[in-house]
Amino acid sequence: MNTLIAIGVLAVLVLVLEIINLRKVVIPATLLGLLGILGYTVCNIDVVQAYYNNMFVSTKFSTAFSSLFIALTIFLVALSKDFYKTEFSKISDYISLKLFLLMGAICMVSFGNMAMFFLGLEILSITLYILCGTDRKNIKSNEAAMKYFLLGSFASGVVLFGIALIYGATGSFDVVRIKEVALAGALPIWYSLGTTMIIIGMLFKIAAVPFHFWAPDVYQGAPSLTTALMSTLVKVAAVATLYRLSMYLLVDMPSQYINVIVVIAILTMTVGNIMAIRQDNMKRLLAYSGISHAGFMMMALTALGTASANLFYYASAYAVAGIAAFTVLIIVTKNKENEQISNFNGLAKKNPLLAVILSIALLSMGGIPIFAGFFGKFFLFSQAISNGFIALVIFGVINSFISIYYYLKVIIGMYASTEEETEHIQVPLTYKIVGVTAIVINIVIGLCPSILLNLFN
Repeated sequence: MNTLIAIGVLAVLVLVLEIINLRKVVIPATLLGLLGILGYTVCNIDVVQAYYNNMFVSTKFSTAFSSLFIALTIFLVALSKDFYKTEFSKISDYISLKLFLLMGAICMVSFGNMAMFFLGLEILSITLYILCGTDRKNIKSNEAAMKYFLLGSFASGVVLFGIALIYGATGSFDVVRIKEVALAGALPIWYSLGTTMIIIGMLFKIAAVPFHFWAPDVYQGAPSLTTALMSTLVKVAAVATLYRLSMYLLVDMPSQYINVIVVIAILTMTVGNIMAIRQDNMKRLLAYSGISHAGFMMMALTALGTASANLFYYASAYAVAGIAAFTVLIIVTKNKENEQISNFNGLAKKNPLLAVILSIALLSMGGIPIFAGFFGKFFLFSQAISNGFIALVIFGVINSFISIYYYLKVIIGMYASTEEETEHIQVPLTYKIVGVTAIVINIVIGLCPSILLNLFN
């Protein structure tokens, strides 16, 4: 709870700095504040405590994911100064929105009450609608914001209706009480209906098939830094929330439900990867790649209660690789009219460091050893096999090979292109630090996965 309060105070402080005309210290102050909050959160990862009548619950699961969200926000804030330099007068607005979004993400994984869950979901969603439309002169940004607002609001309405039905069936918003009532005996049909509606709403948020259709257009139209935020922090927060909701709500669901989850996971992996092959726009490629990774993370739903560590590891590996990839994408497409994959051709000659960072990030996403993405998939596959989901693992392996194909297409273009234009790309120091740090973290947790896995012991 102290983490949430500290982030809220920091967000208000950022706005106060704008009022007293100290914009230049907004980003340094935010980074220092977030680093301090991250240190405090990690040090209190073993503290299990409930606050305000179980509204906000601090557990190892919630604290670990909160720490990941804070770390990702640090990366995104560090990239903000150069990204928003043409609109520096609004820098405090953009930074405070990211901090409020972080608060929503933490509430989503730390709820003990359905009201707190929905509050966190709406805080995250509303700030994201605004961030999608921050490039006001770009018609694609306006379109992305409107499309995401309309579809996201509809999904939130479905979730809220589901919460109302569950309250009608159990007489409580408290998730522990809901679980107790579900275990006690037969529940009316609207409990299952309400749970299904909440799951559907969250599947929209993680862009799982068949609720994925909004993601490519919104990812392409939104400003690149906002796309990076959606692809990493927001997606990971939504998957973690879906996992936590399922642990409380799915105690009395029919056994066929697990088969539905398996089918959706397979379709999400397959559709995401097959559509990614056809893309010539890097942001759309990463959007479909993110859809496929959502399918991999959904494998954790087949082992509720025992897959927390594996899910956290995979989410961390995917998120830091995503940050590294988008760091390079922002720099390469900075003065370009589009984000075509052809812009990356010959990158190894223009800036070898960027080419190495993007190559490692894509190889990790594809599941190549020694990177963390390989071990993330390995742990999820191993658990699925032990639980008897052989078909799910087979499709997972096939989809891993498919993803390697289109990732290698980008990498080969960077190193094998014969483009004559070899003008060196200048990279701001903060982008070098963020890109290299993200890659180093990815390799370190790949070589020493126990660093993250032992957090849950």
